[in-house]
Amino acid sequence: MEETQTESRISSLLLYGAWFVSLIAMLGSLYFSEIEGFIPCELCWYQRISMYPLVLILGIATFKNDLQVPRYVLPLSLLGGSISVLHYLEQKVPGFGGIKPCVNGVPCSSEYINWMGFITIPFLALIAFVLITIAMLILALKKTDA
Repeated sequence: MEETQTESRISSLLLYGAWFVSLIAMLGSLYFSEIEGFIPCELCWYQRISMYPLVLILGIATFKNDLQVPRYVLPLSLLGGSISVLHYLEQKVPGFGGIKPCVNGVPCSSEYINWMGFITIPFLALIAFVLITIAMLILALKKTDA
């Protein structure tokens, strides 16, 4: 009985943690665009499209303690993470052209922030997607073990 309560607490913490990460990522992206005035490039928009629904999905799953949520979250977090990797490569690898060149607006290779020489906005998004993915994988693996 004690082990089941511990497992339930861990599952709840994973849900809360993933939801909190998605919320911070969403608020961070809104801070950069609405307060700092950084105009999102096309790849930034795709990352937002992958992240913003996670706030709602994970929030509801956390409230309902829905342990089935990894099947809905993992596709979005893996897609968003992949876009973040491509975006980061476009910023940091000289000559990497990405999937298609940006023709309008802000180029995807521009870096609004560059903390410690490697932390950019796509890097921050990638960290958020990775943390969410890890939490969902642990949750999914715990569910299959039960």
